[in-house]
Amino acid sequence: MSGYTMEPATPMEIGPRVLPPSDRWSPALAVPAPVCRFENFLGAERAAALLEYATAREEDFRAGTVLDPLTGQVSRKGRDSLVLPVTSEVFSAHLADCLPLVQEVLGHRAALVESLTVLTAHGEGGHFGLHTDASRVRDVSRALSAVYYLHRTPRGFGGGQLRLYDTVVVDGRARPGESYRTIEPEHDTIAFFPSGAFHEVVPSTCPSGRFSDHRFTLTTWISGGEPAAVPQARRPDARRPDARRPDARRPDVWRWLADAAEGTRPLHDAAQDHDGARPVALPPPGPDTRLGPGGKRT
Repeated sequence: MSGYTMEPATPMEIGPRVLPPSDRWSPALAVPAPVCRFENFLGAERAAALLEYATAREEDFRAGTVLDPLTGQVSRKGRDSLVLPVTSEVFSAHLADCLPLVQEVLGHRAALVESLTVLTAHGEGGHFGLHTDASRVRDVSRALSAVYYLHRTPRGFGGGQLRLYDTVVVDGRARPGESYRTIEPEHDTIAFFPSGAFHEVVPSTCPSGRFSDHRFTLTTWISGGEPAAVPQARRPDARRPDARRPDARRPDVWRWLADAAEGTRPLHDAAQDHDGARPVALPPPGPDTRLGPGGKRT
């Protein structure tokens, strides 16, 4: 018992004397970036093997870099992490098998053709300031980012959460907002989100200082080609006024995200990835392994 007497509230009308009329009403629309997350992505055995591989390659990791969108200069400004460019047929196959479901959840329709992947390690003070992934992909409006998390058990680090920021749209102009959602770096989980979404990695702690206690990820940037074709049965009736494109009546979240990220897009295409990752073609999803709703194989 709270000790307070509970009495029913009386409905009240809020009149214009309390809320005077405004000469101009211009609300700001805050649009959450869509996100799709899987648990038990690789499975216990493969996740353990990948973590063992990451810790064994300690000497091969190098300081992570960022690319200035205006000057094209490579620096470490706003970032403190270690990276190791990698490729993996097994990981690419897992990506390909779940991407159709990811695209369905996120409302993404571009054909996904290739990916860049790096192993990252965050130790004491490791972080990555507010940014988009526009420097990693050809067209930020058609690309996905994915972060797969690894760590030993019990966890040897603290912090390191991913903050995925909302996009604010005012009078048709988009910018990053102040509100965000937080994604915990749980072992053997992966999160997919638009590459145009503003995000950051908050500082981590690592009391032991041991490399094996770091926060590890496989971070992947997945580039899209042309929008995927709409099946004949799902094509809208061209005679209808809202049939100019599929879902024409729904807000174009992906366009708003891309507009907000425009200032972070490099003015000139870089000759290669600034962390040394190289693109690899994505395999087609396997007919026997493709994921459907609820994580079931189709």
